[in-house]
Amino acid sequence: MTQSKALSMISELDRPIKVDLLALPGCSLLTLASSVEPLRAANRQAGRLVFDWRFVSVDGQAPETSSGIAWPVQRRLDPSSRSDILAVVAGFGAARMTERKLISLIYRAARNTNLVIGIESGAWLLARTGLLDEHRAATHWEDFEEFASAFPHVDLRPDRYVIDGRFITTSGASPTFDMVVDLIGRILGRPAALDVASSFVHDELRAAGDAQVNVTLGDTLHDPRLVRAVRIMETHIDAPVSIAAIAKRVSMSARGLEQLFARQLEQTPGAYFLSLRLAAARRLVNDTRLSMTDIASRTGFSSESSFSRAFSRQFGTPPRDSRKARSA
Repeated sequence: MTQSKALSMISELDRPIKVDLLALPGCSLLTLASSVEPLRAANRQAGRLVFDWRFVSVDGQAPETSSGIAWPVQRRLDPSSRSDILAVVAGFGAARMTERKLISLIYRAARNTNLVIGIESGAWLLARTGLLDEHRAATHWEDFEEFASAFPHVDLRPDRYVIDGRFITTSGASPTFDMVVDLIGRILGRPAALDVASSFVHDELRAAGDAQVNVTLGDTLHDPRLVRAVRIMETHIDAPVSIAAIAKRVSMSARGLEQLFARQLEQTPGAYFLSLRLAAARRLVNDTRLSMTDIASRTGFSSESSFSRAFSRQFGTPPRDSRKARSA
């Protein structure tokens, strides 16, 4: 991938690169560490201050992370204070962060920086500013269907992370680590990036375009055709395609695909596809206020009643009861 103008400008600086990391309530400790530890290691490997980072919050107070631990920050985010890189780090609850004041703050800060990064659920906040419209972006696989529906003008990809112009978006903690190492390589060179990865005994750097499905399948021993088939399923949750069509797209017969799923996942492609759709549905039931009719439509069911029956068979309780139990 060619170097973007924003990255070229940053790599040519003859001073430390100023990085503001905006930590929002609900983000994870692992994602926060993945965002900053490679920068710390890069400074150590270079023997000088290459990245001058600071954690900031909306109000200057330590935000509570997903584990309940408060994350210390240096100050509040000042949108008029120019930085070279702004990283918006978000996690649980980002989809419900719709306050106009917050979105305006992020928009003004993003307009005053060269490179803008949405980490894990940070893409939600960037998308609400409108800055990601007509850009490619990534988000966590659990949010894929809801995000795609909420922001139809964003070209959402099921990738680990996406670099598009001056915007970078990541899908989770591990992809964030790989993205930061990639960023270090683009600024300091590939040998420096490999040194940073080695310092964490991180021996398998993953590319931006690698599918998140590789993680959900659990290891790298799966047949590439299986990985592609599951990726097709994950990107067609709302409008399921036939198993025959999936088999054709991965250059297999339907029977061959069934045998591959049986051998490696011990279930049929149809059953696996249904489980993906119902897992997406359960997230929408428990984590959003969408109507059951909308959830049925977004997960490829022809009616609310057929959705409710499938949900009950899979999880042992109707979707409405699942929502009530979650909110109790």
